Amino acid sequence: MVNYIILGATGSIGTQALNILRFNNYNLVAFSYGNNTDKAIDIIKEFKPKYVSTNDTLRIEELRSLFPDVVIYEGNDGNNKIASLYKGEAVVINALVGSAGLKPTEIAIKNKNKVLLANKETLVIGGEIIMNLAKENNVEIIPIDSEHSAIYQLLVGHKREEIKRIIITASGGPFKNKKKEELESVSVEDALNHPNWKMGSKITIDSATLMNKGFEVIEAHHLFNLPLDMIDTIIHPESIIHSMVEFKDYSIFAQMGSSDMHLAINYAINGPTHSKCDIIKPLDLTKVSALHFEALDLTKHKLVNLAYEVVKKGSFYPTVLNASNEVAVELFLNKKIKFTDIEKIITEEVSSYSKFDMEFTIDNILKLDKDIKEKLRKIYS
Repeated sequence: MVNYIILGATGSIGTQALNILRFNNYNLVAFSYGNNTDKAIDIIKEFKPKYVSTNDTLRIEELRSLFPDVVIYEGNDGNNKIASLYKGEAVVINALVGSAGLKPTEIAIKNKNKVLLANKETLVIGGEIIMNLAKENNVEIIPIDSEHSAIYQLLVGHKREEIKRIIITASGGPFKNKKKEELESVSVEDALNHPNWKMGSKITIDSATLMNKGFEVIEAHHLFNLPLDMIDTIIHPESIIHSMVEFKDYSIFAQMGSSDMHLAINYAINGPTHSKCDIIKPLDLTKVSALHFEALDLTKHKLVNLAYEVVKKGSFYPTVLNASNEVAVELFLNKKIKFTDIEKIITEEVSSYSKFDMEFTIDNILKLDKDIKEKLRKIYS
């Protein structure tokens, strides 16, 4: 039986990954989570893992008392320890949010465990290092993002030389039809009201600013080893087509499905077999009245354009992009800044960096990430 480890088990992706494990009667041996200890207790009772890590230091002794046979770790170091378990004998599902997901991915790869990756930031800020490390250790990295899962599925059986371009779709978020000046007054509640998907708060705001689409371009660049001029983005409001691949004979293959992350997670876990999974919401084509497409305006959606720019600059620039975005989203969710300030903060932070006098390593990426976040939180505290 395959052993599964979930990093971020109580979040949106983690919860849905547990649904897939439950449906298949798969074995969860370890997991980490943030502060939702009540939910974690239910997971421990049901799946009976041997190891757990928590950020909830106030209830860690309660956990140890309730489950004396479970080894309990804590904090980011706990995430790293969970990722280091079962060398060569487990599949690690990384559903963490933010840069905290990078180090555990590195550890899991060095541990020679397959990684199912939902954590965007791993490839956004450390893609070059991570993909080289995966190749060196002969470790598979399977995407869980719906867009990258779609491309991954579509490329099965095809050679890289056949590809003309990949096309990443974007719903356009809740403010697709709003003018720039109208965005000044949008509320947190407005931004969290995504028209198609139910996701965690951070990624939902990234969808509203379209920063997530910029991140997905960077991810695709590293994951599929494609130059930027072979990666396009397009607005598709219905979110029925999750992404497309155009081949050199101009045939375009599209992966379609309902707006249900269980589909991508199930494929990551059970692929390349498209295995039966009754918990996935089926797509009824008779109820799809039309599919619409329009160009993504990079002059309006400046954060997507900025993502292309930081990839071209390379080195630590994607780290600056990501760190400033994480803090800006955090500030907006806490109602300390306006929605339009997110783009402003990120743009200013990226433009303020011109030289990095340090080796491009994961430890230095995380150091710069921490420094930027501390600086911005101090400014806006």
